[in-house]
Amino acid sequence: MSKKVLVFADRKEGQLRQVTLESISAARTIVDDGEVTVALLGSDARKETDTLTHHGADRVLLVEDSQFDSYITDAYFLAWQQVIDQVKPDFIVTGHTTVGKDVSPRIAAHFSFGLISDCIAIERNGDEVIYTRPIYAGKAFVKKSFRPGVQFVTIRPNNIPLISVDPSRSAQIEELTVPIKHDLLRTIVTNVVKKAATGIDLSEARIVVSGGRGVKSAEGFQPLQELADVLNAAVGASRGACDAGYCDYALQIGQTGKVVTPDLYIACGISGAIQHVAGMSSSKVIVAINKDPDAPIFQIADYGIVGDLFEVVPLLTKELKKLLPPA
Repeated sequence: MSKKVLVFADRKEGQLRQVTLESISAARTIVDDGEVTVALLGSDARKETDTLTHHGADRVLLVEDSQFDSYITDAYFLAWQQVIDQVKPDFIVTGHTTVGKDVSPRIAAHFSFGLISDCIAIERNGDEVIYTRPIYAGKAFVKKSFRPGVQFVTIRPNNIPLISVDPSRSAQIEELTVPIKHDLLRTIVTNVVKKAATGIDLSEARIVVSGGRGVKSAEGFQPLQELADVLNAAVGASRGACDAGYCDYALQIGQTGKVVTPDLYIACGISGAIQHVAGMSSSKVIVAINKDPDAPIFQIADYGIVGDLFEVVPLLTKELKKLLPPA
């Protein structure tokens, strides 16, 4: 009998997150020719079915209900329970995002499933599936496998390569009603107030331009934003910059902030404290700009520029505008 994988899709503001497609690719690695079912919660979910199908889904379960448009822990926990009871999967995969990190341990504990979180690689060794995840704030990596039973994993964004898109694929589309008793919900969302500006999701960005205390002020982030606009990148920050009031904590990257794994990370005026490095050391290419030649950030950087960021960054922006089409 072929194995079944259940993927819980992750959406943000009604849009499918890239890590969902990476989760489907992970599911395909896990089961090869098995069945991959994707569960999608929220209003207007049907518009995503073609994308999910073309990226490898065999079956899509639509839970089109506005009560799932805003994340509520209890509602998602109860909904995931019911979806799992119906699908009865051998494996469960979801993104290592705010939702995944919150709900997955609850579900694993409820069903007594094994859980490996924050996976960055998956490989097959015969019938055994081996998962790689970072430990000690990214200083080392460990490979793990499960004992017999349902296997539950969360995937770190920007680490699992996407499988080839096949527009000719078709999938079974089903509507699923998930009744939630409102007296079981201990919290409700009455309003959402955004503190950070809209833009590219920092945790899924392919390019990140980040600033530290060296930007000196909130206005000091303006050259970084201009560079980010040219590169179609997200802007991040060190905790030092956030603590100094230069930017919102929503931009913080590090051990107590977001973990990012972009293709290109440009660190501007960041010394390279170990807490910050823990959040970005897995970046594929790291460029450091700092006027201190002894700054620790240069020890992990692939390319280093010793200079004043207020001189270097505008020059980079000017030259890149000549080379790149408008973002």
